[in-house]
Parts: sequence; C-alpha cells; structure tokens
Amino acid sequence: MDVNIRGKNVGITDRFESYVEAKTDKVEGLLPRAQAFEVRVSRQSDRSPQHGDHVEITLIGPGPVIRAESAGGDKYSAFDIAYGRVLERIRRMKDKRQDRRGRGRTSLADAAANDFEMIDVTPAPLEVLEAVATGEVPVVDSGEQDYSPVVIRTKEFPAERMAVEDAVDRMELVGHDFFLFIEEVGGNPSVVYRRKGWNYGVISLSEVE
Repeated sequence: MDVNIRGKNVGITDRFESYVEAKTDKVEGLLPRAQAFEVRVSRQSDRSPQHGDHVEITLIGPGPVIRAESAGGDKYSAFDIAYGRVLERIRRMKDKRQDRRGRGRTSLADAAANDFEMIDVTPAPLEVLEAVATGEVPVVDSGEQDYSPVVIRTKEFPAERMAVEDAVDRMELVGHDFFLFIEEVGGNPSVVYRRKGWNYGVISLSEVE
C-alpha cells in the first residue's frame, strides 16, 4: 500500500512521516488489498489550540473509497482523530459485509413497499417530497447577477447503479450526510441522507407521465 503525505501551508517532517507510516500497519492488516493511504495536512488561519491543523485521510480501493477528516491543535492530534474514524469505518464496513453474506439485494420498490423496515431507512417526509415535486426548493442562479451571500459549489461524479443498502454504506464510508446514486433495479436517480440517530431517509425521482 502506497502512503502519500502532502502539506499545505505546513511543513511535513520526517518524524511525522514515520508516525503516519507506523499507523498504516493496522490498516493493511484490516484491508490487505488497499492500494493507497493518502494524508493531506493543512494549517488553518484560526490558530487556536483546538483548531490549528486540519488532516484529511483518504483510503483507496479496491472497493469504495473511505475518507475521514479532523482538526486539532497540531497535525499529530488531528491525524489521530481522523485515523480513528477511518478504522471505525473499516470495521463497520467489514461487519456489514459479514451480516449480509448470503442475503439477496433489496430493490427500492420492495423497500418502499415495506416502509424500509428491513434496511433501517426512513422515507423522506411528505413536505420534502412535495417541495421537490412542485419546484419550491430554493435554487440560487450561479450566473453573475446581484450579489448574494449564498455560495454554491458544484461537483460532478460518474453515476453508479447500486442497492439502497450499498448507498447507505458508501455514505458512511466517506463521512457525508447524503449520497447520490442510481437505483439498481428501477434505474431511478435517488439520494439517501442521514436523519437523527442511525436512521436514514431516501428520495427517489421518477419520470412524470
């Protein structure tokens, strides 16, 4: 497994490189086929003891990307927190794989018909679905018009077909609050998102007849 460490506005010492490389032994033990362990360190403008340095860790394949980040008083403490989150996400992924071994896939239609009970996903509230259907969700035009304090950043990723359970897993592995995907069976664009506790919601788009 390749270990890549980069710094932005902060120096990367040999001591820190050795510290990171020593920690990766545990990752290789959990995921022997992992290809790359990337660490990005940046120094924040707020040099308070709690938020001095920021560390982002990305663990690359095979399989889904695992990502975690954290801030700390220095790069060592920030790395330790992010590293702990990576280990937790690896263990959670392995546990879910064992639980699902031998089980079949659940389509979005079947999950919805059973109120998502078998996959611990909660459907989106009615008011959210109505807002999306009627176009009442506010959208800010990114063109050069009047000044607005709202900043919208765009990213584009290749679409992937997968089951709802896999989409939830991918969302957890990257540490995001939502995940976009194409539903495996019906082929509808969908999004899963985090609710309170360990509950999740899902919104799926269908063509208007």
